[in-house]
Amino acid sequence: MSKEQKQTQKENELKNEAAAEETVRTEEGQQEEATPEAPAEELTEEEKLTKELEDAQSTIEEQKDKYLRLSAEFDNYRKRTLKEKAELIKNGAEKTLTAILPILDDFERALKNLEATEETKAMKEGVELIFTKFQKVLQQEGLQAIETEGKDFDVDFCEAIALVPAPSEDLKGKILDCVQTGYMLNDKVIRHAKVVVAQ
Repeated sequence: MSKEQKQTQKENELKNEAAAEETVRTEEGQQEEATPEAPAEELTEEEKLTKELEDAQSTIEEQKDKYLRLSAEFDNYRKRTLKEKAELIKNGAEKTLTAILPILDDFERALKNLEATEETKAMKEGVELIFTKFQKVLQQEGLQAIETEGKDFDVDFCEAIALVPAPSEDLKGKILDCVQTGYMLNDKVIRHAKVVVAQ
């Protein structure tokens, strides 16, 4: 055999060995690929179930959150409605009583004028009885006169219509005279008292 033939034969043997190794590698690779394929299908099925479970849990959480919010909103609405209803019942007579206040003022003025004359003593007593009875009925409805005599001036209850110099230091900021009586209905001011304040 010539040198060239030997070299060609050696090259062919190397090629055959390489081809054989390649075949072995390919077969091993196919076996390796084939083996994980079965678990890959199982994992995919498992992943699907896991995803479905997560989606279901997410939906449940969303629905639960919506329910809790709706329940809280309804509870707040119910409380607000009850409060408004109670307020309406409590102060429902405000408009009527406000319309009656000028009559009370007239009564007060009539009583002051009757005090000036002695001849009308019996008439004065009759008017006083009517006035007292009228006041009691209004008090039963929750109407109260705002006390001003000797009190400190308070903007929540009084309206100053005049400021006069204080006769003494201890009277500064106090109410000297009430020009028009103020009224409250169930702790709510429906008319401020008009007063003269010492400064």
